[in-house]
Amino acid sequence: MECPRNTKFHIPFVFFFMISLVVTTISNPVFAKGPCNFPAIFNFGASNSDTGGYSVSMKALKPPYGETYFHRPAGRYSDGRIILDFIAQNFGLPYLSPYLDSLGSNFSTGANFGTAGSTIQPQSSYLVVGYVFSPFSLDVQYNQFINFIPRTKFFREQGGIFATLMPQEEYFSKALYTFDIGQNDLTASLFSLRPIKQIKDSIPDTMKKFTANVKNIYNLGGRSFWIHSTGPLGCHSSFLSYNPFGERDEYGCIKEINEICKYFNLNLKEALAQLRKDLPNAAITYVDIYSAKYSLFQDPKKYGFEDPQVACCGYGGKYNFNLMVECGNTMKINGTEISAGSCGKASVRVMWDGTHYTEAANKVIFDKISSGAFTDPPIPLNMACLRSLDT
Repeated sequence: MECPRNTKFHIPFVFFFMISLVVTTISNPVFAKGPCNFPAIFNFGASNSDTGGYSVSMKALKPPYGETYFHRPAGRYSDGRIILDFIAQNFGLPYLSPYLDSLGSNFSTGANFGTAGSTIQPQSSYLVVGYVFSPFSLDVQYNQFINFIPRTKFFREQGGIFATLMPQEEYFSKALYTFDIGQNDLTASLFSLRPIKQIKDSIPDTMKKFTANVKNIYNLGGRSFWIHSTGPLGCHSSFLSYNPFGERDEYGCIKEINEICKYFNLNLKEALAQLRKDLPNAAITYVDIYSAKYSLFQDPKKYGFEDPQVACCGYGGKYNFNLMVECGNTMKINGTEISAGSCGKASVRVMWDGTHYTEAANKVIFDKISSGAFTDPPIPLNMACLRSLDT
């Protein structure tokens, strides 16, 4: 029987298509595995990932916080969205409600246990000018999470409107667990003027405390962990203002402070490497937040920024920062009322209030880390359920 005339063209075409598909799959393993489907996010952290926990439980933020995106203070230490907001948005999830907010919270797609001022190691000290650390250390946040799980089950079984605000039971094993904490442990040591060697010597114990909490969450069913390192504190307006004689690097950041941050991150990275061995079924991603943030101070013009170390919201001095008059506050100096307000151009600034970043900077940082270019293993955010791209 005679074959159709176009058969000789059809076979090469199919063969070419199949070869192309195989080559594409091998050279782009991400496409071969498909994105991870995280139905929920549970976050543990400090002010960089706080979506309102500290504000509703301890001290509410004032305008101009939130001016860019929310147009009101929304519990975030920024003019708008933070990195955690972009992570949630990336997976099509609502922004995370803080666990401590009793009004209007929806936990159906996760919860945020992070609060500003939180630390890995519990703190009882004060910073200068009476700055108080959050009582919600990582241990406390973990205990809140423990209590959260059976309470969600109770409300689901009760039915009704409250049941719809709770995560499904299987979400706890399928969720992405994010961490951004440790910066305040260093801040506590640095502002208390502890010797550098003493600060470094304390870091291994801090890592043990951190990894113990990750293991505890793993034992409760968590499997996917996205863990941020600490940022370059030596580039922040707050440290630059109160360390006028510290040796600067070529980008104007305090070298000694950043060296401590890098040492902290090295210990974190090594601790997570060991944790992968201890928890072989866990997908643990180390996120080099330090390098992603530091790049904004190295080449601000590349990203559309100017005066990277000058706070947008603040008052006075070279870096527009004064701990006596923090962003959104007012006080009288020599009979004159002084206000720390917004610069009005947060979109071209890196630092928002001297300690935290603007929404514009957070978006650039998110784009960097979500690509996998700043992670170990080099896995993009939407593949964070995998131990490696070869898994």
